Amino acid sequence: MDRFDAMRLFTRVVDRRSFTQAAHDLELPRSTATQVIQQLEQRLGVRLLQRTTRTVRPTLDGEAYYRRCLAILDDIEDAEGAFSGAVPRGMLRIEVQGTIARHFVLPGLPRFLELYPEIEIAMSESDRWVDIVREGVDCVLRYGALPDSDLVARTVTTLERVTCAAPAYLDRFGRPRTLDDLAGHHAVGLRSLTTGALAPFEFGLGDQMVRMDLPAPLSVTGTESFLDGVCLGLGLAQMPVFHVARGLAEGRLERVLADYPLPPGPVSILYPRNRQLSPRVRVFIDWIVQQFATAAMVDHAG
Repeated sequence: MDRFDAMRLFTRVVDRRSFTQAAHDLELPRSTATQVIQQLEQRLGVRLLQRTTRTVRPTLDGEAYYRRCLAILDDIEDAEGAFSGAVPRGMLRIEVQGTIARHFVLPGLPRFLELYPEIEIAMSESDRWVDIVREGVDCVLRYGALPDSDLVARTVTTLERVTCAAPAYLDRFGRPRTLDDLAGHHAVGLRSLTTGALAPFEFGLGDQMVRMDLPAPLSVTGTESFLDGVCLGLGLAQMPVFHVARGLAEGRLERVLADYPLPPGPVSILYPRNRQLSPRVRVFIDWIVQQFATAAMVDHAG
């Protein structure tokens, strides 16, 4: 293994905090990975990693070497990718919220894989906050407000949202026409897997944004259960239009408080700040932006 490959292995071990995971990512035997790192430490004359039974962490020297390796490897990948003949290839690991995946990502993937046949996609669905570097994920697609992080967050679109409920719920508790009418109403709560907090209700009132917390006898963390709870008449909710369009069209849901518009919800793609994007990640990001732009044109046409 040459020095650049050894650097790639070392940075992957640091990212994954594991010899086993790093070796798996690079399709190497674990014994080979261990031997290469030992040889690297011997050649440099310093200890790069602290090993325990549960994890692997860089030493101070290892952290400094890690930063230098990232810069060198980024320069190499950038130089190689600058040539027009460079073909995006390899495993692309993405994390996507389930509803976003099913509505916006999956329908276009056959065409993406036709355009880039040497890319393989490993897609995970989750609403939790993902440690991209630690878990070996290339990029994450998320809907809604984002917590502070060191990641680059690029907004790819914003999605219209509405306040709605099942007709059975509204028949029982009344159809609110003003914000004062919300007294006595309750909600199906959507609880963040990251913070545990319930998402507040938001209403546009002139130039101001009003936030309200409604009692939530039921709160969930999954968006499909969230939708099901609302359709079953368990409370009011605020959701992206794409997620409730069928329910509204079929009469299982009814829009309320249309005179108090909601701020649109952003969809963002996130990736590590401290490294050059690989060609496969670049083309995926460009494709995702185009997917949402196409979806928006279809919605406006409809």
